[in-house]
Amino acid sequence: MKKTFLTFLTLIFAFMNHASAQKNKQQTQRQPQGQTQGQDLENILYIDLKYGRVVIEMMPQIAPKHVERIKTLARKKFYDGIVFHRVIDGFMTQTGDPTGTGMGGSKLPNLKAEFSDEPHVRGAVSMARSGQPDSANSQFFIVTHDSRFLDSQYTVWGRVIKGMEFVDKIKKGAGKSGSVSDPDVMVKVTVAADAEKK
Repeated sequence: MKKTFLTFLTLIFAFMNHASAQKNKQQTQRQPQGQTQGQDLENILYIDLKYGRVVIEMMPQIAPKHVERIKTLARKKFYDGIVFHRVIDGFMTQTGDPTGTGMGGSKLPNLKAEFSDEPHVRGAVSMARSGQPDSANSQFFIVTHDSRFLDSQYTVWGRVIKGMEFVDKIKKGAGKSGSVSDPDVMVKVTVAADAEKK
C-alpha cells in the first residue's frame, strides 16, 4: 500500500513537472510572436485598426530604403486614416494610397526595387507597385494566404508578429479586383520607438 502511494505521488509530481515544462515552452514559443520588449523599437511598426493593433517587424537588413520610406511616411502621419482599398479574401490586404483608388502615392520619389528571397507567406508585408519594378512609393500589402508566386517580384520589408487576427477582420472586397466599398481604415500608424516615448 505504501509503495503504491509513493508511486502515485511520483506520477503526480511527474505530471506537474511535465505540465509546467509545457507551459514554459509555450510561453517561450509565443514570446517572439508579439512581444516588442527587447526588440529594436525603431524597426517595429504599429498599425492601429478599429479591431485592434497590428505589430509589424520591419526588415532594414533586406529592404533598407523601403523601411526608411515607411518610417518617414508614418512619422509624417501620412498613413493615418488611409483606407484598405483592395482586399482579396484568401490572398492579401492592400493600403497606403491617399486617394483610395489604388492609383495614388506620396509626393516622394518612387523607390528602386529591393527584391530578396524573403517569402510571401502569411503575415509578410510587401510593397505594391505598378508593372515597373522601380515604381513602389507608399502603397503596401499584407499577405493573408501564402503567395509564393510573388517571391522576388515585390519587395518584402516586414512581417506581422502580432495582430494577424485583426488583419483577417478587415472588410473584404468584391470579386477578383478586391475593390472595397465603405472600406476600413488605418486609424493610426506609428513607429514603436516614437509611441513608447509618449
